[in-house]
Amino acid sequence: MKVKKRFVSKGHLIDSGILASILNLTIKEGADYEINKFKIGKTNLEPSSLDITVICSSQKQLAALEKKLIQTGCYEFTSPEPILKTAKKDGCAPDDFYSTTNHRTEVYYNKSWHAVKNQRMDAVIVISDEGPVCKKLRDIKKGDSILCSPESVRVFPPERERESSAFGFMSSVVSSERSVKVVVSRFAEELKRIKRKKGKVVAVAGPVVVHTGSAPALAGLIRNGYIHGILSGNALAVHDIEAQYFNTSLGIDLTTGSPTYEGHKNHMRAINNINRHGSIKAAIEAGDLTSGIMYEIVKKDTPYCLAGSIRDDGPLPETATDMIEAQRRYADICRDADIVIMLATMLHAIGTGNMIPSWIKTVCVDINPAVVTKLSDRGSGQTVGVVSDVGLFLQALVQELKIKTEVME
Repeated sequence: MKVKKRFVSKGHLIDSGILASILNLTIKEGADYEINKFKIGKTNLEPSSLDITVICSSQKQLAALEKKLIQTGCYEFTSPEPILKTAKKDGCAPDDFYSTTNHRTEVYYNKSWHAVKNQRMDAVIVISDEGPVCKKLRDIKKGDSILCSPESVRVFPPERERESSAFGFMSSVVSSERSVKVVVSRFAEELKRIKRKKGKVVAVAGPVVVHTGSAPALAGLIRNGYIHGILSGNALAVHDIEAQYFNTSLGIDLTTGSPTYEGHKNHMRAINNINRHGSIKAAIEAGDLTSGIMYEIVKKDTPYCLAGSIRDDGPLPETATDMIEAQRRYADICRDADIVIMLATMLHAIGTGNMIPSWIKTVCVDINPAVVTKLSDRGSGQTVGVVSDVGLFLQALVQELKIKTEVME
């Protein structure tokens, strides 16, 4: 006996490929469908709407398909009140908890839809008097009401940017075979727009920024108000400070590109000097550290987090060695960002991608296109990839923005 269920989906379904995803997924799962009604939006601002009945051979098949359709933005034509189960202990949810995506999500209860707060992937939804909120498993408290019914959820996948916007252009043309100069020009336009509206840009930066000699460029972006948060590890700060003290990075002279005598210990000397002061900020206040990325961060009071790892030398006093605390600080800095730009740091980029919702525009600049692939594979499908040397990209960007740096002056 056939089992049927009626679903609805709304949005820019055609140009974003969502309609094709819904229909293809249904057929791929061995089910069938009947389109009851489909209204096409006639303008860029007018959404389309789909009313579809899915036909399955069993209730089990329907239940499995429904979970996948929900991730494409479908929801039941008549949505049921949610199934809520109580957490029996801290950090532990019922086995059938709903696991979130990074897409905008709403939950149906008390006969209306409610937006979920703190949206992120790989979380549970807890419902309280304040409404539904995403929580990591470790943050669950005994007695929390955990959502356990995916059919009470509707998800809003991000829609493709229109070509009239700079980001829409980037999304459609960026590849290893396109002009990075054109991409930089469009990205500079986007940064100017965000600055004008007093928005927020967060940079996730690896030590390669320093190794390639582009630390002055990133420092210039911070100094001129284009970057409003920095996420990285201990290494970025260590080599940035090494560069300011010794003009080396990993012992390599940044002017000549040649190894220096006993340069291998310069980064340790840099850490030691900061330890002598007690902190990076104290070294700046003492007039000992007078330039660089960390200098501009402290002088502009830009929020930042250096997340420690098992590889760290030192680490610097400001490095967060507690991973739970570092994750919390990363998420706090990313909150309400307009754009996150990831600069040649695969692990920190993927970690940040796991924390942010899919509607935050994300740009990944890396010489290795596989980094962008890994981000997408792990759910950060909104990421735009710029295949370029990060040093050349940053230097071209500050030139486009007419920002002077120590190197350019």
